[in-house]
Amino acid sequence: MHCADAPHKLLRMVRIDGRQPNELRPLHFELDVQKHADGSCIVSLGDTRVLCAVTVEEQVPRWMRGSGRGWLTAEYNMLPAATNTRSDRERVLNAGRTKEIQRLIGRSLRAAVNLDALGERTFNIDCDVLDADGGTRTAAITGAFVAASLAIQRLEYHESPIIAAVAAVSIGIKDSQVLTDLNYAEDSTADVDCNIVGLANGGLVEVQGTAEGQSFTQDQLNQMVTAANQALNETFEAQRSALELRQP
Repeated sequence: MHCADAPHKLLRMVRIDGRQPNELRPLHFELDVQKHADGSCIVSLGDTRVLCAVTVEEQVPRWMRGSGRGWLTAEYNMLPAATNTRSDRERVLNAGRTKEIQRLIGRSLRAAVNLDALGERTFNIDCDVLDADGGTRTAAITGAFVAASLAIQRLEYHESPIIAAVAAVSIGIKDSQVLTDLNYAEDSTADVDCNIVGLANGGLVEVQGTAEGQSFTQDQLNQMVTAANQALNETFEAQRSALELRQP
């Protein structure tokens, strides 16, 4: 191969599932999947599927009573058959990874909603991974917003408490190439793994970046954020379309 051919070849590289470096996996929302939830959906991101359900309580935690503010809190779980090797159910005490993810989901949803406008209500968000192929936490955040939006619609607020849509995407670096929305095979071998949560108004909620194989530069971080913004805009559009189809 001539040296001049190398850049052309790099641009034409596709991933193990046939995607381009900046391409999301197919994203789909199935709405109102649980009869008794105030809002629910199954979010599918490629082969990753997460059930997100919201139940609303007409009360808030003790430390918030009398404040007039509402609260959103999340629980996250991986079902036993979500991966190719059965995992035991977590009982009583959640593992560290589970606690980290459910706190991330809660923080992300609270950034998207005006708690003062919720009233003294608690939105309990349950995210259960049905099938895991990478990106379960990002799919959970993305689906949780859709489920919470359905619950908010049903409460018929005079003015919506939603500040902006929130979604998340995984970005990685493998062989010096920035990749969007890693599946498990890519995530498990990536040199850098980054989960980015953003709002539809352009704000960033959280950037979780980790050097798995080698360190990354400021320039590479900027490239990952740029790739994330592109993917998030596509995700916001998918959320919006799903919710618009649900409205009468």
